[in-house]
Amino acid sequence: MGIHKTAIIAPGAELGADVEIGPYCTVGPMVRIGARARLISHCVIDGDTWLGEDCEVFPFAVLGVTPQDKKLKAGDTAGKLRIGAHNRIREHVTIHGGTPFGGGTTTIGDHNMILVGAHIGHDATIGSHVVFTNGAMAAGHTVIGDRAILGAMVGIHQFARVGRMAMIGAGAMVSHDAPPFAMVQGDRAKLVAVNVVGLHRNGFDAGQKALVKRVFRLLFWRAGTLQQRLDAVRANALFGEPLCREIVDFVAASRRGVCSPRSNRHARADGQDLATDASALA
Repeated sequence: MGIHKTAIIAPGAELGADVEIGPYCTVGPMVRIGARARLISHCVIDGDTWLGEDCEVFPFAVLGVTPQDKKLKAGDTAGKLRIGAHNRIREHVTIHGGTPFGGGTTTIGDHNMILVGAHIGHDATIGSHVVFTNGAMAAGHTVIGDRAILGAMVGIHQFARVGRMAMIGAGAMVSHDAPPFAMVQGDRAKLVAVNVVGLHRNGFDAGQKALVKRVFRLLFWRAGTLQQRLDAVRANALFGEPLCREIVDFVAASRRGVCSPRSNRHARADGQDLATDASALA
């Protein structure tokens, strides 16, 4: 374990085997750092923060300090921040702990890449294998699913959700939920397509890709209310497929609403019954 002589490690901090802490880093008294983690230099880790094994934190990252929440009073301390293993946290990243108003814990999974200038707000839940590109920001209480990719300068509105393997285009302002496997972009972000490239890179076969596309057509590019479309898909044989249920359950559980399609050019205008149309596509 190598600790630079200029680093400040508060009494009470717990450091795992072979941890490296570089010049001018500051580690608070409630911090736990897992084995083989590396703080390169000028990092601040404070609050009730756990950093998992084999993580790498780059200069000027700040983890676990008091959140940016107006309901907190002077002197209030941060809640819990739990960061998993094998995460790469680049320069100037900020990640805040939880608050008493949101469950008290910010959670980060494993194998994430959080790139320069990204921010993760209080009480957020981030999955595993997620990419926050430069300047991407997730506000408080957000949920980001496994293998989602947030492009540069993306903003995720507080309480919004991003589903598994969704791709959020650079500069998008996401004020509604982005469904699993979706591509969304724009201000305010719209659903534009299925994330076919992401599906391919993650080993989805041709049948699975076709299934996801079919479910998206039924849910987002058909006429009728969203509830009608959800009911039609639930009545379809497709609903027996786990991928279909994942998409439907995500959309049905939305409290903020789901990103609407960029245009309605694919919507049926002939008045055909949705359930019949859904069965025909099965």
